Amino acid sequence: MPYLLDVTAADAMLATNNVWMMVATFLVFIMNLGFATVESGMCQSKNATNILFKNTLIPAIGLLTYAGWGFNLMYPGFAAGDSGWFKFAGWGIAPADGYSPMAYADGDGDKVGNYSYWTDFLFQGMFAATAATIVSGAVAERVKFVPFMIFSFIFVGIVYPIIGSWQWGGGWLKTLGFYDFAGSTLVHSVGGWGALAGAMVLGPRIGKYVDGKSVTIPPHNFSLAVIGVFLLWLGWFGFNGGSVLSASPDGVAFVLVTTSLAGAAGALSAPITQYFFSKKYDLGMSLNGILAGLVGITAGADSVSVGSSIIIGLVAGILCVLAVNFFDKVKVDDPVGAISVHLMNGVWGTIAVGIFSTNPAHSIGKQLAGVGAAALAFPISLAIFLALKYTTGIRVSAEEEIGGLDPAEHGVSAYTL
Repeated sequence: MPYLLDVTAADAMLATNNVWMMVATFLVFIMNLGFATVESGMCQSKNATNILFKNTLIPAIGLLTYAGWGFNLMYPGFAAGDSGWFKFAGWGIAPADGYSPMAYADGDGDKVGNYSYWTDFLFQGMFAATAATIVSGAVAERVKFVPFMIFSFIFVGIVYPIIGSWQWGGGWLKTLGFYDFAGSTLVHSVGGWGALAGAMVLGPRIGKYVDGKSVTIPPHNFSLAVIGVFLLWLGWFGFNGGSVLSASPDGVAFVLVTTSLAGAAGALSAPITQYFFSKKYDLGMSLNGILAGLVGITAGADSVSVGSSIIIGLVAGILCVLAVNFFDKVKVDDPVGAISVHLMNGVWGTIAVGIFSTNPAHSIGKQLAGVGAAALAFPISLAIFLALKYTTGIRVSAEEEIGGLDPAEHGVSAYTL
């Protein structure tokens, strides 16, 4: 008589959900490679090793700090009567006493677990790493390596999880009724505010603004940039699709559809908008338009209609171009457009939930409260960068910047001819 496994429907559902959440985790992880190739491709070859090294260490720092304390800062277990602003559940990672994977993360109260504790940690840890990666692009080509790593350690280990706890950890924003499905605000605009602070404190690259005019510093490898954007688009299937927090066939598929359509819409609207400025068909703007559309839909991918997702992506692509040109005019030098993509469209995507959501509980007022809360990342990041500026220093010397960060900081070039 063949051996039969005693597997219940609940066991099967837990296994199915858990497998999908792990796949989503893998997809979010590969976004680190996407960021690395986009940033290195969009910058100059003399700084490629520096950028790749930063993007190698950021996920490592993110995972270690999240395991040490970040997870318990972000998910501290706010109870009734807590202010919902700050709580710490303790050092390290370990499930609570009496932990049952079947009951853990039980979203609908039917005691059928969506995924295990360990899966939850790893999935959320991948999100943490991406927040500091956003900052990396905006400060590229002139920031000192070690001070930036110190910033990343503080930003990922403290700033991101505390702000995230206000919503995803059940804090005061959650109580208020603010909604951010997968992180337009809590990941992208938080990272974008940090990017803006860093770019402002560092100042522009040498040669970027001459006689009051912006000078184009061309990317050294558009092939790398295109590869990176498509890796990020692929990763977004896990970023948004995993945020369903189950393997719900209809739920996941719908989110992937709205996500893809918003990205596709941004890919078209951004270069069309840029054409009015430059009379050229700009590949870089199309790439950033894709990312802008993906950032814009992230807050409401599960709660807006298919048609609305296209509108959100179209607007995101337009906003990205307008923001790039605006920051150029005010001489905030962002080599890869990270501020325009992540900050501006993180804000837009969050507000778009209040405009387009099919859930009547979502309102513009509540969404604006979340935008304002995330903006606290700006003065905090500004303080961190200024503290580093006046202690360790944060900008390489003019000689090192002109010669390249690769030989100055690492003693090696990304390319040997």
